[in-house]
Amino acid sequence: MKPSRRFLAPLATVVLLPATPLAAAEPSLTIYNQNFAVVRDTVPMDIKAGITEARYSGMTAQAETDSLILRDSAGKVKFQILEQAYRNDPVSSGLMLQLNEGKTIDFYVREPNKPDRTVRGKIIRSGYGPGGRPATQPIIEVDGNLRFSLPGEPIFPALGDDTILNPTLSWTINAPEASKFTAEIGYVTGGLSWKSDYNIVAADKGDSIDIVGWVTFNNQSGTSFKQAKVKLMAGDVNKVQTSAPPNAMMARGMMAMEADMAAPVTEKAFDEFHLYTIGRPVTLRDQETKQVEFVRGSGVKAPKIFVYDGATMNYGQWNYYRGEGEYGVQTNKKVWVLREFKNSKDNNLGMALPKGRLRFYSRDDDGSLQFTGENNIDHTAKDETIRVYLGNSFDLVGERRRTAYKADSSNHWLDETFEIKLRNHKKEAVEVRVVEHLSRFDNWELKQKSDEFRSLDSHTIEFPVTIKPDEEKIVTYQVHYTW
Repeated sequence: MKPSRRFLAPLATVVLLPATPLAAAEPSLTIYNQNFAVVRDTVPMDIKAGITEARYSGMTAQAETDSLILRDSAGKVKFQILEQAYRNDPVSSGLMLQLNEGKTIDFYVREPNKPDRTVRGKIIRSGYGPGGRPATQPIIEVDGNLRFSLPGEPIFPALGDDTILNPTLSWTINAPEASKFTAEIGYVTGGLSWKSDYNIVAADKGDSIDIVGWVTFNNQSGTSFKQAKVKLMAGDVNKVQTSAPPNAMMARGMMAMEADMAAPVTEKAFDEFHLYTIGRPVTLRDQETKQVEFVRGSGVKAPKIFVYDGATMNYGQWNYYRGEGEYGVQTNKKVWVLREFKNSKDNNLGMALPKGRLRFYSRDDDGSLQFTGENNIDHTAKDETIRVYLGNSFDLVGERRRTAYKADSSNHWLDETFEIKLRNHKKEAVEVRVVEHLSRFDNWELKQKSDEFRSLDSHTIEFPVTIKPDEEKIVTYQVHYTW
């Protein structure tokens, strides 16, 4: 195991570690799909009795420092943190001048029509404030004279370690006795996120699909994590929002090998959420996006569904418009195309699926893939059904119109009759589900109907209609409302 750069460095009069950092356990992360994560790390400590000054380099730039926990992982050593300070200055020439105040360094001078040269200058005042931002003019002593500007480009000496290059946490620790132990550090940080994406390949004909799911990590935390143990939390975890911090599908032959391969991701229920564990360590470099496969299924049954919902209205405004004569008369001609599949073991899936984007591809006659639509799904438990809208059919057309309307307000009833026409220009017969919204009043009854229907809820019905190639099918019904 390589030595970790996350270590406690000596400060003041107390030595915590020898000059060469000891190896620490690899970090572990639990990343939430809400742009934050919990970071856990362990480092060896060697503290003395009394007051100890310690420094930890390797925090993220978006750490919530008030969430930090520092403790003995074995729970045996007692100590108290008297003070904790966090510094995350961006490395700049100004910061380096500030860190070298009082020291003499070289300045590289370039002048027109003169050879380049180097001069020595003592940094009396850097002129920079917190974060390396200019505050006042710098003062540099060159040959016994004070200059209120830099004489050239500063050349800084090498750093003893990389602690100032990383966000650093400093502690003042009080311990009743000296001890050596392994410290566990844990904190919440922003800048780490993950999302899931699903690529689906379907044959041009038939109901079978192949699916591959990817986890995409995005590390904008300001710190890299080498060979980290990663878990993913899916669900809607309540977290107080704060202001923003500064600053192609594999071939079926490959799928046959799944039984002999270790699962890349395992899943389990955790409290009211779902926890996914990546099967192998993952290196997440700062400013890097990385993807890991987490689910794969072949031969998943996902029939194509055609739905005609011809009415165009605002269903949230029933109380305002339900008595108006023109309510629900507006129409459209588009027939929706959807895919539906059950997330079950019997259907070659069965893992709880986190929310994400589904992209659908279909194989052409020559085997080439064509993109046929995409949509988002919410968190979906196992054994639940997923229905995804992909777009509108080119060869199916619908028309909807009201053919009769009569209302008697004094006797509290209203009758409406509708006609729905469906035309199929495909070369094969299809079933179209005609959805109608009986939303004027709670009490309704169909007095006449051309086809059988099923109720989807208290205000929605559906007529399953089969249409032959180049056929026009007409569905009619009369609804009687009372109140």
